[in-house]
This record gives sequence, C-alpha cells and structure tokens, in this order.
Amino acid sequence: MRARKHRTWLAGETGVPEKFKKPQTLQEFIREYCAWMGQMNYSPKTVETRLGALLQLAEWCGDRGVQLLAQVTAGLVERYPHHLYQQKNEKDKMRRCFATQRNHLTAMREFFRWCYRKKHLSFNPASEIELPRSERRLPRTVLTPQQVEQVMASVSLAEPDGLRDRAILETLYSTGVRRQELAGLCVYDLNFSHGTLMVRLGKGKKDRLIPIGERAMLWIEKYLAEARPLLVRGRDPAVLFLTNEGEPCTVASLSDWVGRYVRGAGVADRGSCHLFRHSMATAMLDHGADLRFIQAILGHESLESTQIYTHVSMQKLKEVHAAHHPGANLRGKAQKKPDVKPGKKSRKHV
Repeated sequence: MRARKHRTWLAGETGVPEKFKKPQTLQEFIREYCAWMGQMNYSPKTVETRLGALLQLAEWCGDRGVQLLAQVTAGLVERYPHHLYQQKNEKDKMRRCFATQRNHLTAMREFFRWCYRKKHLSFNPASEIELPRSERRLPRTVLTPQQVEQVMASVSLAEPDGLRDRAILETLYSTGVRRQELAGLCVYDLNFSHGTLMVRLGKGKKDRLIPIGERAMLWIEKYLAEARPLLVRGRDPAVLFLTNEGEPCTVASLSDWVGRYVRGAGVADRGSCHLFRHSMATAMLDHGADLRFIQAILGHESLESTQIYTHVSMQKLKEVHAAHHPGANLRGKAQKKPDVKPGKKSRKHV
C-alpha cells in the first residue's frame, strides 16, 4: 500500500503542467530527485526505498517548521542521525537497526549531494554526516543437505502447483538465485543442453550466466511438460513460474510458498527463499568449492559479501580443529596407557 502511495505521489499532481512548476518545497525537490534517479537507470526498488526514506526526512523537517529546501541548514541535518537512533519501530517498539539507519542517512546524503551538484543549494548541508558502521551478521539459519531433502520431500506432487513448487525449491537450491531473480526468469532463460541459467538484470542490473544442476533441470522439465500448461490462462506470459491464476509469480507469493514448506517440514521456524541461497553456498564451500566461484554464481560484486559463508561453513573448520588440536578428539587420539608388567610398579607411581 505504501509503495503504491509513493508511486502515485512521485507521478505528481494533476493541474498545472510540470514544466511550468518551479520546485520550492523540500518534497518537490525530492520528487524531482527520484525522477532523475529513474532517468539514470536506478532500479525501481532503490528509487522506492530512497523515496520512502526522504519522505520521512521531509516530514521530520516539516515538524520543525522547515518546508522549503532553502531553509535546510547543516545544523538541522546534523540532528537527524540522533533522531533516527532514538526512533522506535511501530510494531515491536524497538530501535531501528543500524542497517536501516545507514540506509536512511545514505539516501539523505545522496539527495543533498544531488541538490548541490544541480545548484539547487549553494552548499551541501550533509557533507559532514558520518554513517554508522556496517554490521556483518551471519545468517540466522542454514539448512544442512539432509534438511533440504526433508523440505523437498514434503511437497505433494498430486497437483500442478506441487510440481511447480518442487521445481522452484530445486532451482533455488541448485543456483542460489535471489527471489526477485527467480520471479523474473523466463522459459527461454534455461539452456537444457548446456545446463545453464541466464539471470537477466539481477541485483545491480547485471546479467550473469550460471550453472544449474541436472536434478533441478529434470524437475523443471517435468514441470514444463505436465504442470505449466495447466497453469496458463489465455496468453502465455513466457515467465517460467506461474501462479494458479496463470499470472507471473511475485516475490511475495514465492516467499509465502517456500516459507510454508520450510515450516511444514519442521527444519526451521523462519526463513524462505534466501534460506536456500545461504544453504547452497555453505554446502558448496563444505565440499571444497573455491570462494571466487561461489561469488560468481551468487552474483556478489565484492568477495567480502561471499566471505560470510566461511564463518558459517563448519565442516572444514571442524576437520582442521580435529586434526590439529590435541584435545579435540579423544576417541580418535586416545592416549596410550603406560606399559606396566604385572608384579612391577611403574616408575611414575614410586
């Protein structure tokens, strides 16, 4: 609902033609900035996220009597990080996490930088704002290969949507694609003869060609032959995975379906599509895959994003620990008892 409201607001009000309007208020400049981001090929999600953050900034400024962009001062902007730190969520009444605070401050810094570059301001009031340090959090849950198989086996194949869901789970685990990338897959993105999958305009609007396993391809072929024709309603949209109404799957529907299977199998209380991405990367690392190959498959721009799985993968760490720590494995390295013949005392006991 909020996204729709933002898009409607971004489109502008009817009445006076836009070319005759001269932006004055902070909100009008925010709208112009977001329109510029769209022209510069920023992803719709990035535009939507920054718009929401900047609207909250404009509301905060308005509560302090600042409506026009020209009224914004460096002193006012410097107070905003403290406001974000103190602000609490409406749902759980907890403070915003530092990642959210960082995203809001990044949107603010980029907006005022744009205003300065476009000469809407004679100075950049946010030039001295520092961002909170990023947190490197480990995935809360990672499924073992046995748990993944347990989730796969929980899918009922009696109906077409069951075949679809099994193919979705197999694709997620085999390729590690993000849910947005999965929702955007088309039938022609699969190359069955080469065993590859083309992810078009993934995160950062980048294409990448990745391998897909034989088992996942077999389930997709079965879905395409037996289930997908029954799901198509009217004109075929060419999207790989369809809902029961014949529409392309949304990220929300994917999260709902996968999450229900994870909880139904009893392997985790929470987690959905991204859980299989974590599990896939960890399983590959446990089986000796090079970190840079995992980086290429996952589509990480920086190796630092992939290195998180070196902290999650415990198999290799346990092997090294057991091989080199003197007290790690008492069963395999039981100390040899002193060779004492009957009738003689050991020197140690004298």
